[in-house]
Amino acid sequence: MSALTTKIILGLDEGLLVEVPELKCRVHHGLVQPLMTLAAQAARAGFDLAVASSYRSFDRQLHIWNAKARGARPLLDSAGVALDVCTLTEREIVFAILRWSALPGASRHHWGTDIDVYDKSRIPEHYALQLTAAETQAGGPFAAFYQWLTPWLDTQTTGFYRPYALDSGGIAPEPWHLSYAPLAQDFAQQFSADSLRTQLQQTDIALKATILANLDEIIARFVCNER
Repeated sequence: MSALTTKIILGLDEGLLVEVPELKCRVHHGLVQPLMTLAAQAARAGFDLAVASSYRSFDRQLHIWNAKARGARPLLDSAGVALDVCTLTEREIVFAILRWSALPGASRHHWGTDIDVYDKSRIPEHYALQLTAAETQAGGPFAAFYQWLTPWLDTQTTGFYRPYALDSGGIAPEPWHLSYAPLAQDFAQQFSADSLRTQLQQTDIALKATILANLDEIIARFVCNER
């Protein structure tokens, strides 16, 4: 792959994206065929693979971040229990957000190489999808799908893997999050901490001073640790 621009890596340029009408998502053009193959394999196993999230722009990630930082969206602890923001320091709020949501400019979803998947055949029409660990475990609507997906990923050579399969002290485990390594590895290698810092400095992001003061630790724990 040719050198990627800073804007593409940070989610500020959508030039490499294409629509996938069959799955109602937008992804990197190089992901289309592997994704359709994955969907076909899932269908043969009796599942209807759907994409809950694919490409996500810098601005969309910023909206999510600011909503959580300002109390418009719930802030959760590692067990998924709601936190009382009023009892937390700004640093604690920043790291609580990072447990479940990436910093704008540092999300793998900016690249179009990563997707969140589930089995839509196992839920009623108006089910409110949460993408929580409980949905993937015994008794959850997607337990059978993820029980199939895990060994499939282990035995196939499709290039898909789970960057958040284990809890390494950064982002919480996400069994629904798949990354296409042949593309994502290039993005990860060309990611620049300096470029991220520059972009954040000129962005209207909540808790900016605290983010910048702790950015080296944030990158080590929540960005490079997962790549």
